[in-house]
Amino acid sequence: MPSPSENAPDSHSKKPGGEPPPETPKPSRRRFPLLLILGAMMAVAIAQVLIGYSPQDAIRYDELKRFVREGRVEWIQLTNDGITGAYRSGQIPAPRVGRDGKATPRPATFATGRVDDESLVSLLEEHGVAFRRIPDSALGDQWPWLVYIGLSIVLMVFLWGGVLRRMRGQAGGVLSFGKSKGKVFRESEVSVDFDDVEGVPEAKEELEEIIGFLDNPDKYRRLGAKIPKGVLLVGPPGTGKTLLARAVAGEAKVPFISISGSEFVEMFVGVGAARVRDLFDQAAKSAPCIVFIDELDALGRTRGASLGPGGNEEREQTLNQLLVEMDGFEPNRAVIIMAATNRPEILDPALLRPGRFDRQVLVDRPDRAGRLGILKVHVRGVRLSERVDLVVIAARTPGFAGADLANLVNEAALLAARRALDEVGQDEFSDAIDRVVAGLEKKNRLIGDEEKRRVACHEVGHALVGFLSGGNDTIHKVSIVPRGMAALGYTMQLPTEERYLMTESGIRAKLLGLLGGRAAEQVIFGEVSTGAQNDLQRATEIARSMVVDFGMSEAVGPISVGRDRRPLFLGPSDGGGVGFGREVGERLADTIDSEIRRIVDDALAKATALLRANRASLERIAQLLLDAEVLEGEPLAAALAEAGEAHRARMAAAE
Repeated sequence: MPSPSENAPDSHSKKPGGEPPPETPKPSRRRFPLLLILGAMMAVAIAQVLIGYSPQDAIRYDELKRFVREGRVEWIQLTNDGITGAYRSGQIPAPRVGRDGKATPRPATFATGRVDDESLVSLLEEHGVAFRRIPDSALGDQWPWLVYIGLSIVLMVFLWGGVLRRMRGQAGGVLSFGKSKGKVFRESEVSVDFDDVEGVPEAKEELEEIIGFLDNPDKYRRLGAKIPKGVLLVGPPGTGKTLLARAVAGEAKVPFISISGSEFVEMFVGVGAARVRDLFDQAAKSAPCIVFIDELDALGRTRGASLGPGGNEEREQTLNQLLVEMDGFEPNRAVIIMAATNRPEILDPALLRPGRFDRQVLVDRPDRAGRLGILKVHVRGVRLSERVDLVVIAARTPGFAGADLANLVNEAALLAARRALDEVGQDEFSDAIDRVVAGLEKKNRLIGDEEKRRVACHEVGHALVGFLSGGNDTIHKVSIVPRGMAALGYTMQLPTEERYLMTESGIRAKLLGLLGGRAAEQVIFGEVSTGAQNDLQRATEIARSMVVDFGMSEAVGPISVGRDRRPLFLGPSDGGGVGFGREVGERLADTIDSEIRRIVDDALAKATALLRANRASLERIAQLLLDAEVLEGEPLAAALAEAGEAHRARMAAAE
């Protein structure tokens, strides 16, 4: 995917209307020479201190008088702090012997403490020892230390000043809480356009009007038209909402200011509101431009929804300021506020009214044609084999969003590199799909023969029941290779075409396929295992939806008593739909429970009967799976076709 580049064409260097781009701030002056000078001066001072230092022999005062009497002392200096001196040449006392028996030579100079002794001067004169007194004001020997201390103070002040300047210059620093954290991308830095966005043609058409207004606002102003102030991109995670917003800025060739909703709110009251004001001031100076707020739900939750005492005060102040700024923004200022969220149901209604985010654009998961276009975008920089068929890959990835497809292409390229291949082939894409859907292959997980046979029968039960029950999904692959954290095998079923509705017969066929694994274990082994846990959970949820949401139960009737749920493209709601959100009496609740149980029991009984009648085919395909570990393509299709022929012949004979 193209990344922002500084070497963009010159055609992007001007804003619409001929206005020159804002001046790029000049880089700060480099202070490295000053630091080097200070460091060199400090090094010289330290060197002077070290050069002037020499080791001295620490002696007692009585030893000093004895050495003077023995004629070993050549001269001494008297200060208020002590006495220093030097031995005569050849008269240095014997080396000191430590406790370990090692002898340490004495240095040529010595030092001792000062004692109030009037007889010392006469003793020195008697033995011809030169002496002098050093007054306290004589600091000639102390200047290296003074220079060292002074330079240290200067260097610390300089470094601390640099830290303070950096803190003031950074948004969100200790001294600039109220500054916006929005990242500004100039028009020359936004290199993404609509050619890089695939899979959402309707969303692109909705945003063409925004681009036209930013590119030529006078066209709309002459007619008195007002462009929407805010555009809310709604859709599940990974569908390319942020990319689409950047593409709008790239097509219109205007600056792009990006910020996350969570970056407004801080622990200090009033900081978020100040950042909102600063963001809109920044946008007004950069007009025409696009301001993009990612994860708007972090900022725009419905006010008063939380019960925490005082927990929402700062967030609500920030939201109120955002509402005020959007109201007070001039409609023809050529600043478009775009935002993205995957939870529109929790947004405050005031955000969605006309005059604010009054245009909502759905960025949904792509269909097969959209997935093909997205794959073509992401394989631009990948070395592909000629045998790679992107149409097949797009058909095998229903429900994948743009981010999932990008991850799929990257996984395939990593697999090719791991296998030391020169290009990415179809096998790498197939293995990457398995890895993304079912998890990492567990090659070192050892499974016993009996357990492996049970897993094979379980997975073939899914495939065989799904095939014989006339479901709309094609059995693409059956595997007993362990993957992920708990999957000992899996069956991959893919729809033959894009579907947006499911009939009651299709749902019941799906229930049969889900329970085929448990039924196969019951038929072959006479008992069930824990391997059908996930199948039972999914089957129960489907049966519950049939009863309480879709009105597919005669006992309950064509009414909807289920919990209010999120839009289907946003995934399951909190709680997964368990329980009822409307007034339901105890009698009706008992009826609902019994209907859910009846639907699941009927599906399990039909799946068991179907497999009992086709036990030979079940055992034969299970043995093929045990030998190959993975069945797909022509071998799987042939095995299922043979089982289908045998089943139809048996049904015809029974009639």
